[in-house]
Amino acid sequence: MGSIDLTINQTGVERAVQHARARNVVIPTFTEMRDPSLCRGEIKEELRHIGLHDPHPRNLFRITWHNEPVESGGGFGEPNYIELPSSLTGVDARIIAMVGKWFPIGAHKVGAAFACLVPRLVAGQFDPGRQKAVWPSTGNYCRGGAYDSMLLGCDAVAVVPDGMSRERFQAMERLGCQVLRIPGSESNVKQLLDQCTELRGAGDHYVVFNQFDEFANYLWHYYVTGGAIGDVLSQVMGPKDEFRGFCAATGSAGTVGAGDYLKQLFPAAKVTAVEALQCPTMLQNGFGTHHIEGIGDRSVPWIHNVKNTDVITAIDDRAVTALGRLFNEPAGRAYLTEQGVPSSTVENLGLVGFSGIANLLSAVKVARYFELDHNDVLVTVLTDSMWLYGSRLEEMTVTEGPYSDRQAAVDFHRWLLGQTGDGLLELTYPERHRVHNLKYFIWVEQQGKSEEECRAQWYNRHYWTDIQELVPRIDELIVDFNRRVGILGD
Repeated sequence: MGSIDLTINQTGVERAVQHARARNVVIPTFTEMRDPSLCRGEIKEELRHIGLHDPHPRNLFRITWHNEPVESGGGFGEPNYIELPSSLTGVDARIIAMVGKWFPIGAHKVGAAFACLVPRLVAGQFDPGRQKAVWPSTGNYCRGGAYDSMLLGCDAVAVVPDGMSRERFQAMERLGCQVLRIPGSESNVKQLLDQCTELRGAGDHYVVFNQFDEFANYLWHYYVTGGAIGDVLSQVMGPKDEFRGFCAATGSAGTVGAGDYLKQLFPAAKVTAVEALQCPTMLQNGFGTHHIEGIGDRSVPWIHNVKNTDVITAIDDRAVTALGRLFNEPAGRAYLTEQGVPSSTVENLGLVGFSGIANLLSAVKVARYFELDHNDVLVTVLTDSMWLYGSRLEEMTVTEGPYSDRQAAVDFHRWLLGQTGDGLLELTYPERHRVHNLKYFIWVEQQGKSEEECRAQWYNRHYWTDIQELVPRIDELIVDFNRRVGILGD
């Protein structure tokens, strides 16, 4: 219950070992992804000659927050982050943003996909030579899954809403991934799950890696993302600073799982779950559609530890798209510079994709609501960069006209400096329970999960910590797998 199946199929392991050996695959452990300084010297030397996004199996070792921020040949260093100054945010609190651009594919979801696939691979439950890996996603997870599949030499199928940005579909085509489009956009999670159920019924040559109910997704972010944020906090916090919380869009609820790790380090910190105002599922049991790609909703993911969530924020997608233009159009950047935002910050705003803007606005809301000051630290995540949204900017230019100085002023003051605590709910115990109970309707009634386990997620105090304790066992299986593949010496 609430676990990751690590039952060993020895025949399956041997097939996977032979497949990996033929394709020169070595798999990093969770611990090496959390602290890549532990990687072997020959791995680091190989990476000096490999581009960040190259289809080379050693790039599995670049599934880490610690990549040197270069496109080719980089090593490992401190986790990638930026601090967003009050001249931009309009609040006194220090807002630290983890940067996802410097992962392969330019988004941290490559790690979530890795985490869902690799335990089954090394346990012999997935045959990469015969079976296809299915990746249901409203954002970057399908790209991450397609990339990981390519490095491991297995076929990939992405199940994606038709309304995603053009860049996402182009990226999957370049990765050789089969794409199954379903009608709709961000909010069509149920339709994704229905399509996956249909694929499962088509035979065992399809294996679905469902980020919304795969606890390995939660575990990777708990251990790897949480650990990276902990490293950053140890660097940036002074003796008078206080860590006040973590803000992340729920999406599949993987990233927000890092909040569980951070609350173990800082018990008074608050975890904020972010959703779209146009689809306020957690906030109001609501529904709708929106344009904040990568935060699919109308459901509470099975792997979301709602009992550990303290705040919900609902972000207006009009704010996200407007700030996308402000942060990236020449007129917007010029205006921000005139308003005193440091040029170094302005030059880095391309690191902030649409979901990152939503996360940033959530942190601003939290800072205003709790009246945080310059000694208070919040952390959020920039899942991807504006590289994936250039077509959206082009579309807005067509529909709204060229971006002007006047519009930049309106957007900055309305959507950033004018951001308020509206659409924010500080959760009481009964309100947390209400949000958790929403899992029943999609996961128990529609997806076949047990009512007993739904209750256990809420009432069993060991449910989530038992999952967290699986890292050593997974790492042990990975080490044994690599030993059997035999590419690295003893």
